[in-house]
Amino acid sequence: MRIHGSTALVTGANRGLGQVMARMLLQRGARRVYGGARDPRSVVEPGVIPVRLDVTDPAQVAAAAGTCSDVTLLVNNAGVLTDSPLLGAPDLDAARTEMDVNYFGTLSVCRAFAPLLIGNAPGVIVNVLSIASWFTNPAMGSYSASKAAAWALTNGIRGELHDTGILVVGVHCGYIDTDMAAHVTGAKNTPEAIARQTFDAVEAGRTEVLADERTRQTKAALSLPPGTTASTHRP
Repeated sequence: MRIHGSTALVTGANRGLGQVMARMLLQRGARRVYGGARDPRSVVEPGVIPVRLDVTDPAQVAAAAGTCSDVTLLVNNAGVLTDSPLLGAPDLDAARTEMDVNYFGTLSVCRAFAPLLIGNAPGVIVNVLSIASWFTNPAMGSYSASKAAAWALTNGIRGELHDTGILVVGVHCGYIDTDMAAHVTGAKNTPEAIARQTFDAVEAGRTEVLADERTRQTKAALSLPPGTTASTHRP
């Protein structure tokens, strides 16, 4: 699918990666770009059409599908990170919030827009996932669980949409230099690099983006024998 001439919806488009993705879609010639956010007034990128969209609110998801019925490219970018462990958190509130947004919110938007995308095919669903889909940092265990669930979701809808003309792309990466990772002092990806790789994959028809070396090594390690790592394994 070509970005030029497409109509896109980017969730969480009011800042960070979502804002950069919306901007890049316009730069690549998208005909129309909707930007979803809980507060549409926070969507300030020039040329992006604000849409009220809390992905955890079924009524808002349904309303967005009605407003954006011409969408051919859906980018599920909205997400939340609470930096909460699984056992050490004081309660389940953080885990529920992350699962509600990162898994159930993504699923809700996919369910609402899949029939529209099929009707407008060819089309694309992009789910922004994480390197944390494949391993659990104890300090952010509930986030990792939600992203692992979102990865399984992505694989599942790809199977369900097989032969419909809808490409489903999963985007995996480490920390991105946005507000969400402002506390991180180590290496970070730029949102521009992630957006560029994502839309290159869309136009090439690829189903997966492994956006940095650490992510590629982590994915490779999934198929290694027990007790080995990507850095120690030898063919």
